[in-house]
Amino acid sequence: MKKIFSVIIIVVCAMPTNAQTKTEKQVAEVVEQLRIAMLNADSATLHNLTLPSLSYGHSSGHIDNQESFVQKIVSGKSDFVTLEFANQTITINKNVAMVRHRLNAKTNDSGMPGEVHLGVLLIWQKLHGHWKLLARQAFKINKT
Repeated sequence: MKKIFSVIIIVVCAMPTNAQTKTEKQVAEVVEQLRIAMLNADSATLHNLTLPSLSYGHSSGHIDNQESFVQKIVSGKSDFVTLEFANQTITINKNVAMVRHRLNAKTNDSGMPGEVHLGVLLIWQKLHGHWKLLARQAFKINKT
């Protein structure tokens, strides 16, 4: 009996502690849809994933609403050549999800090549069974 108990303890302790819940997986999926839509300048998907009341904050302090956010992506004013979301964490509180990640990108904003490395906080709200982006705030990462 002690051997069986010991084996169970070892198995439980060896299980990954970062396993995502079903809800966290759903949120991760919409975040990935957002990333792809931003990379592809997909207006319809960007509108579908965001709320009309979107507050989209940039690290510069500028804030876009849904229309100006989508327009900047579609027009090429904000053009992502590559876009990666790294070190992502997801926290769920009822119908609100907080997503933090590091945004790493190569850009071609208005024809000017560049590179961006930012911290980002996304706030998603579940409405009528669908996760929608309510707010986003980017911030500069300290280089220490």
